Amino acid sequence: MGAVDRVIRIVLAALFAVLYFTGTVTGTPGLVLLVLGGVFLATSLISFCPLYTLVGLNTCPKK
Repeated sequence: MGAVDRVIRIVLAALFAVLYFTGTVTGTPGLVLLVLGGVFLATSLISFCPLYTLVGLNTCPKK
């Protein structure tokens, strides 16, 4: 996973958390966003996305 991809995932995770904890998005959609944000944060911290492996994507510039 490339650095830009990691930064985008962290920003999205923070945005989803803000939307949930400020009450902008509530209920089931809010929980879905919160879980998705957690997945984005976890995959950016470990620099690996299992979905990318399944579809053959690689955003890392190194070979």
